[in-house]
Amino acid sequence: MHSHHLLLEEPIRMASILEPSKPNFFPAMSKIVGTLGPKSRSVDVISGCLNAGMSVARFDFSWGDTEFHQETLENLKSAIKSTKKLCAVMLDTVGPELQVVNRTDHPISLQADSLVVLTPDEDKDATPNLLPINFHGLSKAVKPGDTIFIGQYLFTGSETTSVWLEVTEVKGEDVVCLIKNSATLAGSLYTLHVSQIRIDLPTLTDKDKEVISTWGVRNNIDFLSLSYTRHAEDVRHAREYLSKLGDLSQTQIFAKIENVEGLNHFDEILQEADGIILSRGNLGIDLPPEKVFLFQKAAVYKCNMAGKPAVVTRVVDSMTDNLRPTRAEATDVANAILDGSDAILLGAETLRGLYPVETISIVGKICAEAEKVYNQDLYFKKTVKYVGEPMTHLESIASSAVRAAIKVKASVIICFTSSGRAARLIAKYRPTMPVISVVVPLLKTNQLRWTFTGAFEARQSLIVRGLFPLLADPRHPAESTGATNESILKVALDHGKAFGIVKPHDRVVICQKVGDDAVVKIIELED
Repeated sequence: MHSHHLLLEEPIRMASILEPSKPNFFPAMSKIVGTLGPKSRSVDVISGCLNAGMSVARFDFSWGDTEFHQETLENLKSAIKSTKKLCAVMLDTVGPELQVVNRTDHPISLQADSLVVLTPDEDKDATPNLLPINFHGLSKAVKPGDTIFIGQYLFTGSETTSVWLEVTEVKGEDVVCLIKNSATLAGSLYTLHVSQIRIDLPTLTDKDKEVISTWGVRNNIDFLSLSYTRHAEDVRHAREYLSKLGDLSQTQIFAKIENVEGLNHFDEILQEADGIILSRGNLGIDLPPEKVFLFQKAAVYKCNMAGKPAVVTRVVDSMTDNLRPTRAEATDVANAILDGSDAILLGAETLRGLYPVETISIVGKICAEAEKVYNQDLYFKKTVKYVGEPMTHLESIASSAVRAAIKVKASVIICFTSSGRAARLIAKYRPTMPVISVVVPLLKTNQLRWTFTGAFEARQSLIVRGLFPLLADPRHPAESTGATNESILKVALDHGKAFGIVKPHDRVVICQKVGDDAVVKIIELED
């Protein structure tokens, strides 16, 4: 993808909008996180999702037991083998999520202007006048006049599947509420959210810890999505917990910002976390609707400058039941990419939606179109200015590699790395061409056994915009002993040619270590 595309800032010929898009080896530079669930857990459907562009599979533990998720994961492994597409695994914690428990499973119809009681007595059956919840402290947290939202799969804004309540009185542990809109709640669990009220529960619950220490350890999860992150301390606590679980010390923690408390501590959370998920479902309730876009733009900009992935959720809700997104949703996806997001996270759309593969495919196409008009030049200048001078050695090399690649219209940047850090830094400057990060495994020993590192680092780049990993043969060192050891580069180029990423006479920018020095070089491919 060369940078001769028109930018949005330039006058666009209307006729050019109608020209068909050229197919690229990488459908889009932006990444797609798909949530696997009832409608997307067969090997066939998962293979379709991988082929359509999903590069991270999210496992949401707020429903379904570990056996269910394990079965889905085994199917994912089979799909990865058959499609030869790499995919990372993300475990999403439940966190301090309040839930209404409907043991009968019958739909519950709530009528506007009538009263309903929220009770912590989970043994009672849910009825239109009584809803059991999984938390004893609600009566202490709320007061008359407060707003409570209840919905299945967290409020899409559709007022037929979610309801908003106003607290009228507190009776002992029960909370009496006035129903503000008629709605039908279907299913066995609905999420309950109290607007702008702190719920006194730990961010990483005992249930979460149990899932991480069993399912997470068994499956070497790449990412932990930390629901309801409210303080930097939450991330530190989770990291300390992971560090005691063997290989999970390498798992990256993505802080999910979903309420005003997380927003208020955003800067400290960003410093601690490896990436940020903007959970717009809950945020759209805690914030007035007209403020959500402001938070998104500010948060994505901060993530970009810190060189940490920003993931945006709740984009094409209507595709849960429909084959096409609304115009507003399609525009929203494009704007998230123009804002600088790394990845789009699909929840209900792939978890229980009727069209998981089509949803991923359409979102990928929208991302690709937005990337073509992304103002890389302006972004590059902003990032360089933000980093300031003197730059660190690595920042200087990364920014130079991107500048050189754009000036010579390189078709790809190849970066050799063992930790993945250098490749992520290059991607931070948002080059207009793909960055192939050749992750060279390192051999480590703890006196008892030898292990190769590298698989985590390769998979973890699958959430970073523009970064595409290759796991190299461990016999080829990442650092050339002299400029002569070019065998690993040849392997990477041959791979690129085989897949049609690079063609004869293309220019390629290479970033690698030679001895103690980091070197950027430009090569032109021969026939």
